[in-house]
Amino acid sequence: MKKAVAVFLDRDGTINEEVGYLDHLDKLQMIPGTAEAIRMINDSGLKAVVVTNQSGIGRGFFNESFIREVHAQLQEALKEKGAFIDAFYFCPHHPTEGKGAYLTSCNCRKPQPGMLLKAAADMNIDLGRSYMVGDTPKDVETARKVCAKGVLVKTGYGGDQHEEAVRPDYLAEDLLDAVHWILKDRQG
Repeated sequence: MKKAVAVFLDRDGTINEEVGYLDHLDKLQMIPGTAEAIRMINDSGLKAVVVTNQSGIGRGFFNESFIREVHAQLQEALKEKGAFIDAFYFCPHHPTEGKGAYLTSCNCRKPQPGMLLKAAADMNIDLGRSYMVGDTPKDVETARKVCAKGVLVKTGYGGDQHEEAVRPDYLAEDLLDAVHWILKDRQG
């Protein structure tokens, strides 16, 4: 069975506006061009997979069911524009600020590759041919750990991060620019 290729997407600051801790559904606002970008991923046959650190769970700001509500609302908003996310993965842990079972150094918190490895196992994804798009250097670092290509977007925290030591394969204005580059890169 042929392995799938994925575009792994950070959530906050990449798909939706960065608002600190997204702790109310009314704070969820997609960045312009996001639905079009995800629809392009869908139409190309690539998998669109969200991988997001959500330490607000571990810190007690909201719970895991709230994250599922956010993802359901995001999926519904995308569906209205002819796009969809194939799967959502999130890490609820924090190594120093988490409470109870959430206080842990785990393999799923980016820049660790656990969420990508889980998605690869669940969805038969070839990580070496895949991409990771995010607004922080740790997203690019996560890509490097699984031999995927890393794209840094200037939305969210990305506008401040492009001079970091971890150099992305491409520095994009936003997710739409990133997806245009990814689709062109796959042809080369």
